[in-house]
Amino acid sequence: MIEAIEKNLFRGIQLLKCISNEQYSNTTIAPYYSSIGGHMRHVLDVFDCIFEGLNSNEINLINRKRNELAENFTANGIYYFEEVLNNLKALKNEDFDKIVRVTDDLGLGIITANYTLSAILIQAHSHAIHHFASIGYIICQLGIQLPDEDFGFNPTTPRDKVVN
Repeated sequence: MIEAIEKNLFRGIQLLKCISNEQYSNTTIAPYYSSIGGHMRHVLDVFDCIFEGLNSNEINLINRKRNELAENFTANGIYYFEEVLNNLKALKNEDFDKIVRVTDDLGLGIITANYTLSAILIQAHSHAIHHFASIGYIICQLGIQLPDEDFGFNPTTPRDKVVN
């Protein structure tokens, strides 16, 4: 599981290494006017919330850091990716079946639910893929090439259904 998450997050680093700060922070693409950096920072914030809550087994997804430097500058974004990847590597001896309490606001109020550590990591990974797909739309509109053909694709998506 950790290897799959690392492989996907490394795709983000590869993208950041080949785009400018202007492309990274560009908010001109409709319909949401969000930037590549905004999506990247958000994805990494979710992982950061997991790491912040591990010692207490209380993960609060509402308390995201929203680091503007990581959102607007590729070097800061790469640093944030590397920080998350180092924290993932440190989990190799964790009990992935341990119960953690996860708190979030689903739009109608704050709820807390029990997850396993593996379940919240899987959710964060799927969330990252979803945002990478949104980033794929933005980079296409900006005329930037995808860093690799799997960027933003869920591994369960049948490739014969993908229209080129």
